Amino acid sequence: MDSKILLLLLVLIVAGENSCCGNNFTEKVFDVTSYGASPDGKNDSLPAFLKAWSEACSTDCGLLGRAKVLIPEGTFLIGPVSFHGLCKSAMVVEVNGVILAPTDLQVFNKEWIAFRHVNGLLITGSGMIHGQGATAWQKKKGSRLPPTLKLLSVSNTLLQSISFIDSKFFHILIGQSARVTIKNINITAPGNSPNTDGIHIGDSSDIKIIDSTIGCGDDCISIGPGSTNVTVNNVVCGPGHGISVGSLGKYKYDLGVDGAYVTNCTLSGTTNGVRIKTWKDSPAINATNLHFSDIVMKDVSNPIIIDQEYCPGSCDDDKPPSRVKISNTTFEQIRGTSATDVAINLLCSSAFPCDIKLKNINLRPLPPSPGLLPTVLLSTCIHVGNAAAQGFIIPPSCF
Repeated sequence: MDSKILLLLLVLIVAGENSCCGNNFTEKVFDVTSYGASPDGKNDSLPAFLKAWSEACSTDCGLLGRAKVLIPEGTFLIGPVSFHGLCKSAMVVEVNGVILAPTDLQVFNKEWIAFRHVNGLLITGSGMIHGQGATAWQKKKGSRLPPTLKLLSVSNTLLQSISFIDSKFFHILIGQSARVTIKNINITAPGNSPNTDGIHIGDSSDIKIIDSTIGCGDDCISIGPGSTNVTVNNVVCGPGHGISVGSLGKYKYDLGVDGAYVTNCTLSGTTNGVRIKTWKDSPAINATNLHFSDIVMKDVSNPIIIDQEYCPGSCDDDKPPSRVKISNTTFEQIRGTSATDVAINLLCSSAFPCDIKLKNINLRPLPPSPGLLPTVLLSTCIHVGNAAAQGFIIPPSCF
C-alpha cells in the first residue's frame, strides 16, 4: 500500500493544480457547494463539508486516480470537524476560498479541523484558513484553545500553498504521523498572540517543512517529543519565538528527539533564534543528531540558546536537573545580528552535560545609538561537556 501511495503522491506533485495528467489519470471532484455549502461566511457549511468528504473518501478512483474535495472561491464558516480515513483513493482537499472558524469558544472541544488515519493526502490551493483567534486570545489568554489544523495518524501527506491566519492556538499540529511534507505555506499571527505556534511536531517521523514563511506569537516551528528525522529548510521566521527543539521532558511519558536538521533559514526580530529547551526533573531521554546550519539572524534575541532549565512561569528551584541528554549537536554557519548581549547561551544539565560543536559563527551587535559605544557580545557556558569550536567563532566561544 505504501508504494502505491508514494507513486500517487509523485503524480500529484507533478500534476500540481491541473485536473488531469494523462489518459491514465482519473479524478473525481466533490464540490462542497454541490452539497449545500454556503459561500457567504455566515451559515454553517459543516454538514456539506462532511458529506463531500464522506462520498469522496468512499470512492475508488483506481490506481492512478484521486478523489478531490473542492472548496471553491467564497467564504465558508465551519465548526469543529474531523475527517477520517481510511479512504479508497488518494485524497485531495483543494482550498481556493476562505475557511472561517466560529468565534464562539463554546462550540470547541480540543480541535477545529483534523484529518485522521489518511494515507495519501494532498491539501493544496490558493485559499486561506482563518482561525479568528483575536477574540479568543483576549477571553481565554493562557488557556488551552483549539489548534487550527491537526494531522493525526496520517502518512504520505503533502500540505502546500495555503495561508493560515490568526489561529486560536497552534496553527498546525502534526502527531503520530509519518512522511509529511509542508511546502510553500504562509502562517500569520501577531507577535503578541499567545501560544500560536506555527507548526508543532510530536511523535512523528520523516517530516519536512520547506520554502515557507511563518510569523506568530510563539515558536515558528517546535520539534517536540517523539520526533524523528525532521527537516526544516528555507523557512523565514518572524515574529515569533524562533525555531525550537522542545520543550522536552515536561511529562514522564515524553520521548526523545532523534534527527532534526534546520538549514538555510532566516529569523527576523524573534525572541529566540535556534533553541533547544528541556524541563528539570525530566525522564531520562535523548535529544541527539540535532544540526542547525546556514542560519541568518536579523535583530534576534538569544540567537543560539540551549536552556535545560526551561520553565515558563513559576518553578521549583529545588527540582532535580534535567535528564535529557543532548548529544551530537552542531551549530554551524550562523550569522547576523543579536539583539541581546549574550549571543550564545548554553545552559546544559548538570546531570548530563551537553555534547555540542560550534563552527563558523559570526554574530554581531546591532549598530549603536548615536553617541553610544558598540555593545560587546558574549558567550556563556554552564555544564557544557564534550564540546568543540571550529573555524571562526564570534563572539568568542566560552569553551
